[in-house]
Amino acid sequence: MAHSRRKLLQLAVSAAAMPVISCTAWAQAYPSRPVRVIVAAAAGGANDIIMRLMAPWLSERLGQPFIIENRPGGSNNIGTEAVVRASADGHTLLAMSGVNVVNTVLFDKLSFNFLHDIAPIAGTMRTPLVMTVAPSFPADTVPEFIAYAKANRGRLNFASGGTGTGPHMAGELFRKMTGVNILHVPYRGEGIALTDLLGGQVQVMFNSSIVALESVRSGKLRALGVTTAERWEALPEVPTVSEFVPGFEARGWFGVGAPKDTPTETIDKLYKAINAGLVDPRIFARFADLGGTPFLVSPSELREFIAAEAEKWGEVIRVANIKPE
Repeated sequence: MAHSRRKLLQLAVSAAAMPVISCTAWAQAYPSRPVRVIVAAAAGGANDIIMRLMAPWLSERLGQPFIIENRPGGSNNIGTEAVVRASADGHTLLAMSGVNVVNTVLFDKLSFNFLHDIAPIAGTMRTPLVMTVAPSFPADTVPEFIAYAKANRGRLNFASGGTGTGPHMAGELFRKMTGVNILHVPYRGEGIALTDLLGGQVQVMFNSSIVALESVRSGKLRALGVTTAERWEALPEVPTVSEFVPGFEARGWFGVGAPKDTPTETIDKLYKAINAGLVDPRIFARFADLGGTPFLVSPSELREFIAAEAEKWGEVIRVANIKPE
């Protein structure tokens, strides 16, 4: 934690110095025209919100408009492929998320290889998930939930916004690490899943922080645990799942990538501009409102992180024999 704070402070100092560099100087070589940022999902989702917060900052810093383009469909694969096929000049970028990594294992016959064909640039935000149940559910803690699930084997369901999403993967990891027999019920969106959780059609869900925070604070849902390794500042009284299931950790993450072979100088310029934006007080505060924290990593660190995520979730997918919808 101390290391993260030092890194944040260093980047903040760098960000403070950036305005003395004119936009004209930044834009001499790149970008030379408007930049498309493809969000491979419908408008209004977390990745879309994040990039719409970042776009004005990047436009101001780099001297060209950064235009968000939503390309939903195919579990994020349609939009991702559009970036893979784009010119490697930095003028078409991908708003990445954990779904991209899961898809590398989940789908057998994609026409591209995300791990090879997309060059990581920078992280944007990381978010916790929250293990939640309806207030009427007969368990107040993670151990009580595990005991109840084992006593009612095969009778409990967990919901997610779709196969391969973060809430789905967190539920599968929980099932793998605890040995509980709970059935996954995928929905076409987290909001629909939440409705059935509140109505008792499903019993538990690993909600995204954006969805969970309001529902828990209003008493509509009971939080049993957060999925990060440390407690979440927004719900400090809620323990981590790992306090009862050692080693359990799952969280959402988001970032930016470009087609492979994008020039190193372009990636470096984008990385510095994005990371400076992440510690801008206005953007930092909006991320906090969304339940997230800045994901401050270099391109090489992000590549290593993605590779580790692919290995971790690949094992979960294979053990659970998960297939795409």
